[in-house]
Amino acid sequence: MKQADLDLCYLTATEAVARFKDKSLSPVELVSALIARSKAVNPTLNVLTDLKAEQALADAKRAEAKYQRSRGANLRPLEGVPVAIKDFHPVKGERTTFGSKAFEHYVAPHSAPTVDRLMKAGAILLSRTTTPEFAHSGITKSPLWGISRNPWNPECTPGGSSGGAGAAVAAGMTTIADGTDGGGSVRIPSSINGVFGFKPPFGRNPLDHEHPLENLLHYGPIVRSVADAALMQNVMSGQHVVDQCSLREKVVLPETFPNIRGMKIALSYDLGYFEIAPDVRKNTLEAARALKRLGATVEEVNVGWDYRVLDAWKTRWEGLFAALCGSLLPQWRWQMSPHVVKILDDGARHSAPKFYDGNVVRGWMYERLGPILEKCDALICPTTAVSSLPADHDDLATDFKINGKPAYAYLGWAMTYPFNMMAWNPVASIPSGFGETGMPTGLQIVGRTFDDPTVFRIAAAFEKARPWRGVRPQI
Repeated sequence: MKQADLDLCYLTATEAVARFKDKSLSPVELVSALIARSKAVNPTLNVLTDLKAEQALADAKRAEAKYQRSRGANLRPLEGVPVAIKDFHPVKGERTTFGSKAFEHYVAPHSAPTVDRLMKAGAILLSRTTTPEFAHSGITKSPLWGISRNPWNPECTPGGSSGGAGAAVAAGMTTIADGTDGGGSVRIPSSINGVFGFKPPFGRNPLDHEHPLENLLHYGPIVRSVADAALMQNVMSGQHVVDQCSLREKVVLPETFPNIRGMKIALSYDLGYFEIAPDVRKNTLEAARALKRLGATVEEVNVGWDYRVLDAWKTRWEGLFAALCGSLLPQWRWQMSPHVVKILDDGARHSAPKFYDGNVVRGWMYERLGPILEKCDALICPTTAVSSLPADHDDLATDFKINGKPAYAYLGWAMTYPFNMMAWNPVASIPSGFGETGMPTGLQIVGRTFDDPTVFRIAAAFEKARPWRGVRPQI
């Protein structure tokens, strides 16, 4: 691929829209470059379940005509911007498999609310991205689609469960992507692939009706820049008729944010109980120093959480899975991921008191986090405790270790799920550097409840001081 075409593949959405408006680029040129890029690298990465080349080009031609007629006025915010939609979000009339052989030929009768809003805002459906079966894991591999790989090193995982989305953005296969986040599934791939992701507070972005009232779950953007995440959030957020928990208050994020001079930021390396790899700790320290240079006060704090958090999250997650997917077991057990089967079996055994004990744990967690965020504008911590994992990492492994110490193979390395328990706190993951093996690391920015703008303000300041887009994976 020519360098000029590759550069197009790494444009942000805001850059692309600006160029569409000044006629220096057409949506057709951008979509064509992304199709070529996807065809070139997906055989290595295996992060797309479908490439909608013909349909996307037709949509791009229609968008091009609108720009030619409108002279840049009265256009939708994402007019002509290519988007990759996770193969977990239903798209009306399109195959949506959830990474499972049980849904290999399922065609969605409706679109998820956030997908519908992206399309109505002018986005072009370019591709569908891989997910582990039913989005159950932080590692993207499934019985239906196989193993997905990281563009920085194909021997490593792109994370999960929105691993296909994170890898596609990092590899220049799409301009923007969406993801789900029930235990870190937006933030883990953003960290491991060196891009930006945002978990909004519960209720900010409406959920599909298949996930009623489940406040572990969030839909959010995976992108190359803070501005693109704000653009997507402004499109996706807001009250929706199918989600009674969707917030009527509309938070509109600005295009630019003020500096962070004078802000107070809390720092935790381990949240009280995670074992952290040295390279992740080093990059977290360097990120804290960068925020100090920007004029913020950064103070290390003791969050004081422990493994009760993991037990409570697992119980709720497994119970949700058993309720939504347990009926599939009699027919599909032997064609499912062994870990999915274990989750379903374990979830069916949980009692109602054990399930609701998780809410007691959530109250205990916020007793510790709340006072910290009362004194500080935000909390920062690593996104993952390690910088990389093998592409075929086994969630059921019993010999997984961090720093030579036993760790839980299934998300014992992901410092994200605690903030799904803290569902109403907005959390971003921003690139914080590269680990010892050359793989990206990430930093979480945790805001006060419903305080999205402050999270974006800190992220935008960090991005300006330490831009991450200048380095691309060599694939």
